[in-house]
Amino acid sequence: MKFFLFFTILLLFGVAHAQNTSITMSSNLKINCKFEKVIIKNSEYNFETFTKDQIKRNDINELTVLSKTPDTLIVKNLSNFINNIDLEVKIFNKDIFLIQAFDKERNYSESAVLTFKTGELVHEITSNINQEIKVKDISFYACK
Repeated sequence: MKFFLFFTILLLFGVAHAQNTSITMSSNLKINCKFEKVIIKNSEYNFETFTKDQIKRNDINELTVLSKTPDTLIVKNLSNFINNIDLEVKIFNKDIFLIQAFDKERNYSESAVLTFKTGELVHEITSNINQEIKVKDISFYACK
Protein backbone atom coordinates (compact mmCIF):
# COMPACT_ATOMS: atom_id res chain seq x y z
CA MET A 1 0.00 0.00 0.00
CA LYS A 2 2.80 2.43 0.88
CA PHE A 3 4.40 1.60 -2.48
CA PHE A 4 1.30 2.79 -4.36
CA LEU A 5 0.97 5.88 -2.15
CA PHE A 6 4.56 6.81 -2.99
CA PHE A 7 3.95 6.60 -6.74
CA THR A 8 0.65 8.45 -6.49
CA ILE A 9 2.46 11.31 -4.76
CA LEU A 10 5.12 11.28 -7.49
CA LEU A 11 2.48 11.43 -10.20
CA LEU A 12 0.58 14.25 -8.54
CA PHE A 13 3.65 16.41 -8.04
CA GLY A 14 5.37 15.45 -11.29
CA VAL A 15 2.60 16.67 -13.61
CA ALA A 16 2.95 20.44 -13.28
CA HIS A 17 6.41 21.99 -13.15
CA ALA A 18 5.22 24.83 -10.93
CA GLN A 19 4.21 22.35 -8.23
CA ASN A 20 7.58 20.54 -8.15
CA THR A 21 8.91 22.61 -5.25
CA SER A 22 7.14 23.07 -1.95
CA ILE A 23 9.36 23.76 1.06
CA THR A 24 7.17 24.83 3.98
CA MET A 25 9.70 24.64 6.79
CA SER A 26 13.42 24.99 7.32
CA SER A 27 15.34 22.11 8.84
CA ASN A 28 18.78 20.55 9.07
CA LEU A 29 18.39 16.80 9.64
CA LYS A 30 21.10 14.18 10.05
CA ILE A 31 19.56 10.73 10.34
CA ASN A 32 20.69 7.12 10.15
CA CYS A 33 18.64 4.57 8.24
CA LYS A 34 18.74 0.79 8.52
CA PHE A 35 18.06 -1.26 5.40
CA GLU A 36 14.97 -3.48 5.74
CA LYS A 37 13.95 -4.85 2.34
CA VAL A 38 14.08 -4.26 -1.40
CA ILE A 39 11.66 -4.86 -4.26
CA ILE A 40 13.39 -5.62 -7.57
CA LYS A 41 11.92 -5.52 -11.09
CA ASN A 42 14.22 -6.46 -13.96
CA SER A 43 14.58 -9.18 -16.59
CA GLU A 44 15.12 -11.78 -13.86
CA TYR A 45 12.66 -10.64 -11.16
CA ASN A 46 9.15 -9.24 -11.48
CA PHE A 47 8.68 -7.05 -8.39
CA GLU A 48 10.10 -9.66 -6.03
CA THR A 49 10.82 -8.72 -2.42
CA PHE A 50 14.07 -9.55 -0.65
CA THR A 51 14.71 -8.94 3.05
CA LYS A 52 18.00 -7.92 4.66
CA ASP A 53 18.57 -11.60 5.42
CA GLN A 54 18.30 -12.49 1.72
CA ILE A 55 20.26 -9.67 0.08
CA LYS A 56 23.19 -7.52 1.19
CA ARG A 57 22.55 -3.79 1.21
CA ASN A 58 24.29 -1.06 3.15
CA ASP A 59 22.55 1.05 5.74
CA ILE A 60 22.52 4.82 5.15
CA ASN A 61 24.79 6.52 7.65
CA GLU A 62 24.14 10.19 8.27
CA LEU A 63 21.60 11.02 5.60
CA THR A 64 21.61 14.82 5.51
CA VAL A 65 18.50 16.78 4.57
CA LEU A 66 18.82 20.57 4.57
CA SER A 67 15.68 22.56 3.79
CA LYS A 68 15.21 26.31 3.66
CA THR A 69 11.96 28.00 2.78
CA PRO A 70 10.82 28.74 0.14
CA ASP A 71 12.69 26.51 -2.34
CA THR A 72 15.98 25.02 -1.10
CA LEU A 73 16.24 21.30 -0.42
CA ILE A 74 19.61 19.55 -0.37
CA VAL A 75 19.95 15.82 0.25
CA LYS A 76 23.34 14.18 0.81
CA ASN A 77 24.48 10.58 1.38
CA LEU A 78 21.43 8.92 -0.15
CA SER A 79 23.32 8.04 -3.35
CA ASN A 80 26.12 9.38 -5.53
CA PHE A 81 23.55 10.33 -8.17
CA ILE A 82 21.46 12.43 -5.75
CA ASN A 83 24.64 14.00 -4.32
CA ASN A 84 25.63 15.32 -7.76
CA ILE A 85 22.44 16.40 -9.51
CA ASP A 86 19.77 19.07 -9.21
CA LEU A 87 16.51 17.74 -7.81
CA GLU A 88 13.48 18.10 -10.06
CA VAL A 89 10.88 17.48 -7.34
CA LYS A 90 11.48 18.97 -3.88
CA ILE A 91 8.83 18.67 -1.18
CA PHE A 92 9.50 19.19 2.54
CA ASN A 93 6.95 19.79 5.26
CA LYS A 94 6.21 18.59 8.79
CA ASP A 95 5.00 15.20 7.49
CA ILE A 96 7.31 14.16 4.65
CA PHE A 97 10.18 14.94 2.38
CA LEU A 98 9.93 13.85 -1.23
CA ILE A 99 12.55 14.19 -3.95
CA GLN A 100 12.98 13.09 -7.54
CA ALA A 101 15.80 13.57 -10.04
CA PHE A 102 16.45 12.48 -13.62
CA ASP A 103 19.59 12.20 -15.71
CA LYS A 104 19.93 14.42 -18.81
CA GLU A 105 18.52 11.76 -21.14
CA ARG A 106 15.62 11.06 -18.73
CA ASN A 107 16.51 7.38 -18.93
CA TYR A 108 17.47 7.08 -15.24
CA SER A 109 15.76 8.46 -12.17
CA GLU A 110 15.94 8.30 -8.42
CA SER A 111 13.27 9.31 -5.98
CA ALA A 112 12.84 9.09 -2.26
CA VAL A 113 10.16 9.77 0.29
CA LEU A 114 10.68 9.90 4.04
CA THR A 115 7.64 9.86 6.30
CA PHE A 116 8.62 11.60 9.53
CA LYS A 117 5.85 10.04 11.63
CA THR A 118 6.89 6.44 10.87
CA GLY A 119 10.56 7.01 10.02
CA GLU A 120 10.16 4.96 6.83
CA LEU A 121 12.33 5.92 3.88
CA VAL A 122 11.55 4.55 0.42
CA HIS A 123 14.30 5.00 -2.19
CA GLU A 124 13.44 4.08 -5.77
CA ILE A 125 15.93 3.76 -8.61
CA THR A 126 14.57 3.33 -12.14
CA SER A 127 16.83 2.74 -15.11
CA ASN A 128 16.16 2.00 -18.78
CA ILE A 129 13.14 4.30 -18.61
CA ASN A 130 13.14 4.77 -22.40
CA GLN A 131 13.32 1.04 -23.08
CA GLU A 132 10.70 -1.66 -23.08
CA ILE A 133 12.11 -3.47 -20.05
CA LYS A 134 12.57 -0.99 -17.22
CA VAL A 135 14.67 -1.84 -14.19
CA LYS A 136 13.38 -0.86 -10.74
CA ASP A 137 15.04 -1.15 -7.37
CA ILE A 138 12.86 0.03 -4.49
CA SER A 139 14.60 -0.03 -1.10
CA PHE A 140 12.93 0.43 2.27
CA TYR A 141 14.73 1.78 5.34
CA ALA A 142 13.85 2.49 8.95
CA CYS A 143 15.29 5.87 9.98
CA LYS A 144 15.99 7.59 13.30
